[in-house]
Amino acid sequence: MKTKKLDHLSEIYNEYDAFLIDLWGVMHNGIKLNMSAIDVVQKLEEKGKKIIFLSNAPRPSKKVVEFLKKLKMEEKFLKNVFTSGEVAMNSFKQNKFGKKFYHLGPQRDDSLFFDIKKNKTTIEECDFILCTGLFDEQEENLKYYENLLKNFIKKKLVCTNPDLTVHRGKVEEYCAGKIAEIFENMGGEVIYFGKPYKEVYLSCLDMSQKTLVIGDNLKTDIKGANNMNLDSIFIANGVHKSKINNEEFVDELLKKYNVSANYFQNELTW
Repeated sequence: MKTKKLDHLSEIYNEYDAFLIDLWGVMHNGIKLNMSAIDVVQKLEEKGKKIIFLSNAPRPSKKVVEFLKKLKMEEKFLKNVFTSGEVAMNSFKQNKFGKKFYHLGPQRDDSLFFDIKKNKTTIEECDFILCTGLFDEQEENLKYYENLLKNFIKKKLVCTNPDLTVHRGKVEEYCAGKIAEIFENMGGEVIYFGKPYKEVYLSCLDMSQKTLVIGDNLKTDIKGANNMNLDSIFIANGVHKSKINNEEFVDELLKKYNVSANYFQNELTW
């Protein structure tokens, strides 16, 4: 299936009841909102369409809402915000992976386990490793994580953000998925929460509605759409932008990632 260049979402929006939209890479770049995408959301809302934001953020949904408000996104768009962190949090409360955990990630993600913080312990004592990202002081040194984890690959690692990288402005940063990849390559077992895994979609979708998925990450957003048999738009000027020299490369890139998208846009445009 050749991916069709879609100049304007207005050409096809009426075919769908709901729009499941990624945040980082589509709606913002970590520093500022994408005004073209904001215009799209405004138009969809005016036309009575359901808008759902689904993020692989390793934090509770309310923290992501707070962040979007800081970027000056209007509250009326924030009725349906879901995160991988929220789904993971519900599992932690049920002690699905044991009780005691070691947190591998930056301090800003502590809100994820606020309700169970008394169960936080050392990597030696834990039942499972909770990975939300990289330590602030070790954002580049992947060898550090190999050395940290090599003696603990018998423990399960729970990854609350399957993304490998993200762009904050123009700078590419590693995400929790990169640590999970290292852990798996060493022979460890990883449990993922978030896109492209079905559980996170079932937490936020009404399967009776025809839904269009919009995202910039082929491994998570578009793969997730394929897993759920949903139509999708690939936003080319996001996490994969450095790999796309011109529009002819889009289909090659999708083939490389073994995914398919119905449409692509450089950025989300009405």
